[in-house]
Amino acid sequence: MGERVEDMPEYCTIEAAMEVVGGKWKLAILKHLFAGTQRFGQLSRAMPSITPRMLTRQLRELEADGLVLRTVYPEVPPKVEYSLTEIGRSLEQIAGLLEDWGQWYRDRLTSSAK
Repeated sequence: MGERVEDMPEYCTIEAAMEVVGGKWKLAILKHLFAGTQRFGQLSRAMPSITPRMLTRQLRELEADGLVLRTVYPEVPPKVEYSLTEIGRSLEQIAGLLEDWGQWYRDRLTSSAK
C-alpha cells in the first residue's frame, strides 16, 4: 500500500480515491462482490487472469481500507467469505459508470482502427 489516505492533503481527493481503488484488480473484485458474498475460489474462477497471491493481496488491501468484509467460519477446512461493507457498496454506481466508459472507449478504438 502507498500513502495513507488520512495523511493526504484536503485537495487530493482523486488521489485518495485512487489509493483505495486504483490498480488493475480492485474494481474488478468489487464488481464481482456487488452480486453478493463470494468465496475465494469463486472470485478466482471469475477472474482467471489474476494469480491467487495477487487476489489475496488485493482482498487484504480492500479489507484494510474498509471496503470488503472477510468472514471466517470455524470449520475444518476453514470457510472464508468476502462481502462488501457499506463503503464498498457505495462504489457500485461509480464502477458501473467506469465499466460503461471502458466499453465506449474500446468500441471507439476498435471503430477508428478500421
